[in-house]
Amino acid sequence: MDLGIAGKWALVCGASKGLGYGCAQALAGEGVNLVINARNPEALADAAARLAALPGAGKVIAAAADITTPEGRAAVLSAAGGPGVDFDIVVTNAGGPPPGDFRDWDRDAWIKAVDANMLTPIELIKATVDGMAARGFGRIVNITSSAVKAPIDILGLSNGARSGLTGFVAGAARSSIAGKGVTINNLLPGKFATDRLQGTMQAAASKTGKSIDEISEASMKQIPARRFGNAQEFGAICAFLCSQHAGYMTGQNILPDGGLYPGSF
Repeated sequence: MDLGIAGKWALVCGASKGLGYGCAQALAGEGVNLVINARNPEALADAAARLAALPGAGKVIAAAADITTPEGRAAVLSAAGGPGVDFDIVVTNAGGPPPGDFRDWDRDAWIKAVDANMLTPIELIKATVDGMAARGFGRIVNITSSAVKAPIDILGLSNGARSGLTGFVAGAARSSIAGKGVTINNLLPGKFATDRLQGTMQAAASKTGKSIDEISEASMKQIPARRFGNAQEFGAICAFLCSQHAGYMTGQNILPDGGLYPGSF
């Protein structure tokens, strides 16, 4: 299926690996021009080279910066040679805060989590959404977490910050921009084979005294699909949400999870 977005400009955050890279890979395959962001310059440069080598890929610009800071956002938003309003597609994706016991988190830990996983996406939306509306096309996809719908006890920082973003998007997506061709949706990944999942399982192993293999096997048995997801299939969902075909879908929380969590009926 031709997604109808070849030649458009997309910003993909956290794109050096994992789910962010999967989204960038799917968009590059559709001929979208990319600005990809992550903090590690070497890993990001390697990702950019791989993306640029894909058949049909457009331009790929690596913008290494801390997207959670005003200076980092300014650098990334201008990386394509123009202001942030030039982006037609924005995929927000910040690494989740560390797992742990809520009794151990001080105010600084909470502020850091909210800044990265709620306020940073909101700032990126603010910087780009009016330009999208003026041009009559825009797609914003926030990579959050299935913990928004099914909170996980050791991920309280993520549960709180990402739920805040979800509430904001519910209103913003249904504002006047909805009638101007701009959509905002959230992708709530379940258990995908990423470094993040590995870290969560390591925390669970430490808490329970079980091995990583035992935790992994038990986790997969809970998933009706009997496996963890992969970055490529996640990226394909993201690319569809960014496409011309998804213009009637906005303000939604999409839950790719292999059937683990009940849907809302």
